[in-house]
Amino acid sequence: MIANKKKFFMGLGLMAAFVVVLIIFFSPVFYGQNGLEYLDDLYNSISKGSAYYIPKLKEEVQPLGGDKVEMTLKLKSVEQARQTSLLFQKAGALINLSETTLIVSGDLGRILLGCLDDADAMYVNDGRKVSDKYGYDERQVMYNWWTAAKEMDRDLKKQKKFKAADTVAAVEKKAVETAYNYYRIEPQKIADRYGIVIFSLIFYVIYTVWYGFAFMYMFEGWGMKLEH
Repeated sequence: MIANKKKFFMGLGLMAAFVVVLIIFFSPVFYGQNGLEYLDDLYNSISKGSAYYIPKLKEEVQPLGGDKVEMTLKLKSVEQARQTSLLFQKAGALINLSETTLIVSGDLGRILLGCLDDADAMYVNDGRKVSDKYGYDERQVMYNWWTAAKEMDRDLKKQKKFKAADTVAAVEKKAVETAYNYYRIEPQKIADRYGIVIFSLIFYVIYTVWYGFAFMYMFEGWGMKLEH
């Protein structure tokens, strides 16, 4: 039995409108994307514009120039080890490859600058430059750099070269990971899209409250109340 028809149907109307908006939001009406995909791409492009750390990392790597190291890296497969060896060879390092184990001898600063150059190209969506350099897919190149950097970090810490290991970890997280994750996303400044950003945030708050009021009015219309 409905105790208060006015409140019940008000809540029912709000819920129906909520569902209609939800259906529209998840339809491909935003330049061929649904609302979630569109906003996800928007915020990714804005965040990419503020996550470019590579020039600063290149400055941090400079002091490691001339720092000769020997590192033992354990890769996941023979093919990955072969592919990864190409990265270090292009960076001027000497390689001893044995199945999935890679022994790298070279200038740590030069190796990291080589990695940063590849990450920089990927960050500006010039994947062709990277794939041509090594002869295989550019995303796989960055994944191999990411795996190699983790192994370099591990081995340098084992050698108690903690400062060098910290620099390698920074390159891995702030350059390799971001370049891989933001590849093919066009960067935008939030100042250029502040209108849609503000609208999306306000809409999110209103839409959440809208859902809550719809349920509240429906339950109150049924005669259900919270009592203390």
